[in-house]
This record gives sequence, C-alpha cells and structure tokens, in this order.
Amino acid sequence: MITVVGTGTGAPLPADVAAGAGLVVGGRRHLDAVRLPEGAERVVLGPLLPALDAVERHLDQGSRVLVLASGDPGFFGVVRVLAERFGAERLEVRAGVSSVAAAFARVGLPWDDAVVVSAHGRESRTAVNVCRAHPKVAVLTGPGAGPAELGAALLHTSGRASAPAPASVSGERVLVVASALGSVRERVEWVSPAESAAREWGTDVNVVLCLDRTRALGGVRTVAGAAAGPAGWALAEGEFAHRDSMITKFEVRALALARLGPRLGDLVWDVGAGSGSVAVECARLGAAAVAVEKAADGVARIAANARTHGVYVDVRHGAAPEVLDELPDPDAVFVGGGGAELPAVVTACALRARRTVVVAMAALDRVPAARAALTGAGFSCDGVLLQSSRLAPLPGDVTRLAATNPVFLLWGTRSPVLEESDEGVAQ
Repeated sequence: MITVVGTGTGAPLPADVAAGAGLVVGGRRHLDAVRLPEGAERVVLGPLLPALDAVERHLDQGSRVLVLASGDPGFFGVVRVLAERFGAERLEVRAGVSSVAAAFARVGLPWDDAVVVSAHGRESRTAVNVCRAHPKVAVLTGPGAGPAELGAALLHTSGRASAPAPASVSGERVLVVASALGSVRERVEWVSPAESAAREWGTDVNVVLCLDRTRALGGVRTVAGAAAGPAGWALAEGEFAHRDSMITKFEVRALALARLGPRLGDLVWDVGAGSGSVAVECARLGAAAVAVEKAADGVARIAANARTHGVYVDVRHGAAPEVLDELPDPDAVFVGGGGAELPAVVTACALRARRTVVVAMAALDRVPAARAALTGAGFSCDGVLLQSSRLAPLPGDVTRLAATNPVFLLWGTRSPVLEESDEGVAQ
C-alpha cells in the first residue's frame, strides 16, 4: 500500500506518520520534518522515475510506502503519476489543504469561480492568456514561470488598452504572491504586474493569484471554475455598434469562429477589427483577445462593444503590420477587410500564429495574394466563397430572400501539434 499525505499549508504532520514505512519519499523539507523509522529508505523527490522505481521495489517486497507531498496531492499533484503507475486501488490519500485554497483563504476570497492553471514544468503562455481573459485566476508557479515572468507578460495587457473600459470590464490586474504557505516564512503580497516583474522572488512561491479586484468577489455559482460559455455565438450585427454596416456578417463570423477555434488559454488577434465583433465573440468563448484598429472612432467602438458583452478586449490603435510587433504571439488570427497592404498583413500574422490564420475579403482581386501569403508561410490553405440570402418581410405578410454581399473566407492551418492549452487548466 502507498500512503500519500499532503502537508505544508498549515496542517502539521502527525508525529507517527512514517511509522512502519519501509520507504519514505518526498521533498527535502518534508522529509526533514518527520522522524524516519530505523532502517527505512529515504528518497528525495527530484526526477520522478528513480523515485517510482524505488516505490515499485518496496511494493514488491511487501513494504509500506509513504509519499509526502505539498497541499492536496490529488490537485495537480503526485497522485496522478502514482495511480497511473501502480493503480488507484493501491493508494491511500490523505489530502491536505491545497496551496490555491490556502492562498484564497489568506485574502478572504471564495475561489469556486476561479480558474486554476499550472505553469509548473509547463510553458507559461497558457497561464498568461488565462490571466488576460479571466478576472480570477490562480497560477501554480515553477522555474521560469514565476511572479516575475507572469508580471512581465501581463504588462502587454494591463494599462495598455487604447480605450479604457469601465471598472466592470477594466482588464486591470493585480497579483497576489503567496510564498511558503503554512510556514514561519509565509508571505502574502499584493503587487502590480510591473512591481512583480521587477523583483526576484526566490523559490518559496507556492501560487500567484491574478485578480481583477473589481470582479474578484464574483457571484453565487452552481458550477465551479470559469463562467459558463455563451449559449450562442455568431451574434446578429445588431448586437454590436458599427459604422455603415462595416461589420463581419454573422454567417461569415460563424465559419470564422469555427476555423479560429477560440478556447480557454488561447490568444486571438482580430486585425482590422472594425467593430471588434470577432474579438468580442472570441472573448465570450473564453480566449484572450486583442483587437487592432487604425481608426480612432473604431477603437472607441470596439471598447464599447466589449463592455456591452461583459468581456475584456485589449484594443490597440495602429496600422498593421507595424503595430503587430508590439503584441505577444497569437494562437489564431482573424484578418478582416484588406487593402493593398493585405499580403504584408497576412504574412506578418502567419509568421507569428501558432495554429490558424483566417482572412475575410470582399474583393476577388485580393484572394490570390492572401492565399500565397498563407502557403508561403508554411500553412495548408483552404477557403470558401460565402453567399447567403436572408429572410426579409414584404408587404402582404409574405417573405422574400434578400442576398448579402459575397465574401471570400480563406484559412491557413499549421500541422496539428499537442497544444499546451490542452493541459494544465482546471475549471
């Protein structure tokens, strides 16, 4: 039998926790805190494979194995690895308080509506994008993905929107850095992303909370984690403020969203955003969204549409492709409209996008150059001409079909790879 005991966030270990164990496995500080039975083998956790081999050897000998872990070992912890190798039926798990629960308790906030992301041993991009998009996030940190790196990445978002939104969807973030929870060295510090980026934090950090303080309390929830996604998408044009019908029509937007695949942990660019309808819909579906617009009145319109739909969109005022140099790399990009600079814009987006670039064009003349830009950047390319006719009333209680303008939609896709956002997020 393998006994897994969580500790380190306030609950002391029983004095006899290791009694009868032939092998005790854990971090050095956990092992130093217990009295080992005479003759027991001690393995300090580092690389997992040698520790798992030692566990297997002792199980074969009929020895009791004790594994000491931080907090709740079933929450992004060692229980998964042990269950995969030895079977859940051979585990006795005594869960402690997770570092996430302890950190939220220290600041007096509920966390049933928090999104939890692990950046420990993983690329930090997913954690950063979740923090950009959601008002209450807990990030389990690791080397190269700590408070300094998280703060530096969030500087691309916080305080950079060209048109400030009201507090309800402000996008401004504060970080709560919780270190050495449950020990005499415990520290819980509130810092701005800039302050976090400028400091050396050491190795005691357990978890970082990323909060929009205006929405940190949240409301009563039925399902834990991120808010439920929208019941529908491809909203009607009337759901957005726009100028002279300069908006991606809902039929086009529906297919564009299907090809973009916005999801929790993604970053999506909406380039030549106009009304920002694509960016807003991506944000409603859980992704972090950046809208790029060169018209000043368009920038204000995008921010207003984001407020209307209760999401945050990072709005950048500038002309592509030059302004794109300021942005973090996206997972997917939507390019709307397009003048003579369209090939250069599509090329710049394709060189940065991890997964997909979708281009919408009304002009037939632009299609070959956009397609060449996508294939030239190594994407496989497909597309369609969308022509739709909508029901429209006529006098006498009859209906006709009213044609909308045809639109070419091209999409370029990279070869499938395992996406970091597939792992490391708990909702």
